[in-house]
Amino acid sequence: MDNKKSIIYIVLGVVALFLFSQGTFIVDETEQVVITQFGKPVGNAITTPGMKFKIPFIQTTHFFDKRYLEWDGDPEQVPTKGKKYVFVDTYARWQIVDPLQFYKRLTNERSAYTRLDDIIDSETRNYIAKHYIEEAVRSSNRKPVSAGLAGETVGDSLTAISVGRDKIQEMIQKASDARTKELGIAILDFRIKRINYIEEVRTQVYERMKSERYRIADKFKSEGQGEASRINGEKDRELKTIVSEAYKTAEEIKGRADAEAASIYASAYDKTPQARQLYSFLKSMEAYEKTFDGQTHIILSTDSEFYKYLNGMK
Repeated sequence: MDNKKSIIYIVLGVVALFLFSQGTFIVDETEQVVITQFGKPVGNAITTPGMKFKIPFIQTTHFFDKRYLEWDGDPEQVPTKGKKYVFVDTYARWQIVDPLQFYKRLTNERSAYTRLDDIIDSETRNYIAKHYIEEAVRSSNRKPVSAGLAGETVGDSLTAISVGRDKIQEMIQKASDARTKELGIAILDFRIKRINYIEEVRTQVYERMKSERYRIADKFKSEGQGEASRINGEKDRELKTIVSEAYKTAEEIKGRADAEAASIYASAYDKTPQARQLYSFLKSMEAYEKTFDGQTHIILSTDSEFYKYLNGMK
């Protein structure tokens, strides 16, 4: 009899333990729970951590993450206000702020990601289409910045913007958040990771950039050639000035030397008849040397002063 009672107690204990395990659950700090009964939510959502209770077999627990969650959009082709098509790659941070409403509208996170794709992508297309590409790329009106090359300034042709990328991101985040509130979701942050032209437009942009670089290179080349011509002109002018000054100095030196030589000759000529005769002979020899060569013919009279020494050589 005692053995039967012991078995009954053990069975009842196991059943009680099983019922207790089915009737309790633990909520982690990162989780929030919605309890349903026959598929319908019962009571408010449980958002505080600890051990909680439910009716075994009748009620079911649905756990949802309480932390910030990541949404990563797929790059999509979007037209801008200027009718330029660009690829926009985006991401966002979101959170389940009303788990009861979240369960009623979406049931699980997989459905939530599908709805976020629809909402955030549509708002992105909407606001990108309302603005020019410059406003989606830049957040401020930057001042021209020198590229470090003479005569070149980068940014002198930047289009002025009134909205900017940061403001567009904020508008997309607010518009998306307004549409997800009824889903129990809050869009905490939205960012554009990357914007790029489609292949056709990108090729045109690269060609325009190349043309601009070629234009700047031709400008530098032209300025360099002009500077080279100026330097060469100054060099030729300075060279001619130096040669002219040197010629002038040389002629002055030669003039002084000739004057000094003439003075010496005159002084020697005036001393004695023999000196005068020697001087006359030397000057005549110099004249002969400069006048005659192997092909020179000259006609002189016998009483010519120039013929005097030639006649004396017989």
